[in-house]
Amino acid sequence: PPSDSPLEDSDPQDSSLTPRHIMAEPDYLDDDNPELIRPQKLVNPVKTSRNHQDLHRELLMNQKRGLAPQNKPELQKVMEKRKRDQVIKQKEEEAQKKKSDLEIELLKRQQKLEQLELEKQKLQEEQENAPEFVKVKGNLRRTGQEIAQAQES
Repeated sequence: PPSDSPLEDSDPQDSSLTPRHIMAEPDYLDDDNPELIRPQKLVNPVKTSRNHQDLHRELLMNQKRGLAPQNKPELQKVMEKRKRDQVIKQKEEEAQKKKSDLEIELLKRQQKLEQLELEKQKLQEEQENAPEFVKVKGNLRRTGQEIAQAQES
């Protein structure tokens, strides 16, 4: 009986149905040249390790029984912990940002006082760094104003 599957070789003359003849066959399949080095599949040390085989067997058995592993992977635990910590930190920052009106007003006054103090320091530094003749001229003006005020009264 003819089969419906294209993989089964029902007619050996019909090579278009077989997947082996779709691509060119490599040279090493011919046994006529003994000098050719035949490729070998590399050994994966992880898959050949006894621990890996035992773990794989256990996972397959659990999957067949319908038992999902109860414990989460370590990476997933760490990522969830980081996310939780980040959310907590974000909430704390938002709480600090929400300050009362009194705190905001006090901060504004403190900034104004600091600014006034800086301006006073700048004026003092300018007066100290000024040349001697400017200082003498300022003193003469003050004494002249004091004398004028004394004569008026």
